Amino acid sequence: MPAMNDMQYIRNFSVIAHIDHGKSTLSDRLLEFTGTVGQRELQAQTLDNMDLEREKGITIKSHAIQMYHQYKDKKTYTLNLIDTPGHVDFSYEVSRSIAACEGALLLVDATQGIQAQTISNLYLAIDNDLEIIPVINKIDMPSAMIEEVTEQIVDLIGCDPDEIVHASGKTGEGVENILNAIIERIPAPEGDPEAPLQALIFDSVFNPFRGVIAYFRVFNGTIRKKQPIRFHNTGKEYVAEEVGILQMDQVPKPALSAGNVGYVITGIKDTREIKVGDTITAVGDQEAQPIQGFEEVKPMVFAGIYPIDNDDFEDLRESLNKLQLNDASLVFEPESSVALGFGFRCGFLGMLHLEIIQERLSREFDMEVITTIPNVSYQATTKKGEFLIINTPNDLPDPTLLDFIEEPYIDAQIITKPEFIGSIMKLCMDKRGILMKQVYLTTTRVELTFHMPLAEIVFDFYDNLKSISRGYASFDYAPLDYRRSDLVKMDIKLNGENVDALSALVHRSKAESFGRQICKKLKELLPRQQFVIAIQAAIGAKIIARETISALRKDVTAKCYGGDISRKRKLLEKQKKGKKKMRQVGKIQVPQKAFLEVLKLNK
Repeated sequence: MPAMNDMQYIRNFSVIAHIDHGKSTLSDRLLEFTGTVGQRELQAQTLDNMDLEREKGITIKSHAIQMYHQYKDKKTYTLNLIDTPGHVDFSYEVSRSIAACEGALLLVDATQGIQAQTISNLYLAIDNDLEIIPVINKIDMPSAMIEEVTEQIVDLIGCDPDEIVHASGKTGEGVENILNAIIERIPAPEGDPEAPLQALIFDSVFNPFRGVIAYFRVFNGTIRKKQPIRFHNTGKEYVAEEVGILQMDQVPKPALSAGNVGYVITGIKDTREIKVGDTITAVGDQEAQPIQGFEEVKPMVFAGIYPIDNDDFEDLRESLNKLQLNDASLVFEPESSVALGFGFRCGFLGMLHLEIIQERLSREFDMEVITTIPNVSYQATTKKGEFLIINTPNDLPDPTLLDFIEEPYIDAQIITKPEFIGSIMKLCMDKRGILMKQVYLTTTRVELTFHMPLAEIVFDFYDNLKSISRGYASFDYAPLDYRRSDLVKMDIKLNGENVDALSALVHRSKAESFGRQICKKLKELLPRQQFVIAIQAAIGAKIIARETISALRKDVTAKCYGGDISRKRKLLEKQKKGKKKMRQVGKIQVPQKAFLEVLKLNK
């Protein structure tokens, strides 16, 4: 094992790739080849330690692990792999991991070629001056297009074809070449072990026995066990109870100096006291500067999360607090709804992020929840010139007081095969997209750039894109700006009563069809009552769609055998009056299934 303080034998690197390009499998081979993980502990996607990650085949949380490799010069090098997620929703995690590295493996699938997410992460790495090592993965596949993908990479980053490493995560071919390339091409970390302490927190996890464990990269100085440390952003001071390195288990060390990656345990129990992206400095060191380039993460999609049983409200708060620690990008605040009681208004990075939080609440905390219709954050200006942020449809002031509403737009980048251009353009135009440019990257790959409202892609855009392109299109987006839009608040009424959890802000041109869809769906889902239920979609006082659920009727005339018809009429009149009275006092309970199904509607 190399000396911990000899920086020339340390390499810090991450792997950037599109979702499903074999990043986790290749990481397994690196761990296996370097002997970091024994055969008994090795399993598919070793670094993906959530069941959810294995099932979906994606990396949700970034991971870090230390490996050792003996190079040709017979010296043993320390390699710190800081793994990154690959999905568009988790670009913040990618940016944190990249900031802690000096180099990155650019992993491209030989069967699929360069995808949109690969390009956006690559630009992120180039902005951070990282040394890029291009790797073509899955070369053992019969459908591998090695020459074509080599051309794409050369066009993209301008490297020499000989610099591209060919590998297979499945068979392990080329793994040694990757390790040698990391040592040869990625620069050793710079920093002064004697300078004031400056360490960047790139991740944190919550341990129920030990509290918050922060993962950091030391840029300058040395962090020692029992040393008083300060978190720059929050201003909190603690003692480093334990510091160490990250292997398959945490390995305690007396100290970690500049260039190293490790963990610190301070006994913090409050999840809000460690901010990912914060800088650790020594207590009493007035000159230490925070590491630049990190910002508070901004949620893009908002939805209400409510417990099914209102008694579970405090448990839900506790669960969200714990999730927030493992996931810096989740934000939430309490809110209440007439239909659903007490819950939380949560901000997410995107729809996949929302789905994962719901799944984790269910699996890790046994919390079954109802989620309201997701929406994005709008900006409204009143006639008096007041500026308002609208996170829920109920925040929207009366239309008579409004001057205009602005909605967020995104710069969407889609890479696909030429034969799917027509259907993709139609999909984007239907979602109010504006085509900005169309560029042929190669003869078989075209890049389309659209400006689109974020609200149009938060529902089912990604699924539709995948189905019309037979899985060949890749999608990435970045926030652009806010633009004026003709948005209206659509309410859903049951017998004249608003169901606030089903309210939505929609574009006027789509309000009628969306209202009809919701009314139809509710008609299928709501149980019939002893009285008639009117389901209506309304914009202000104007009803734009309606469905009626007829009443369950008891056959009150069954006991009349023959006799005068007036006797039957009398019984039916009596029943009619009872139904009318029942409708006035009857309360309609919307079952949880109805909420969940309505949320799956195509917007």
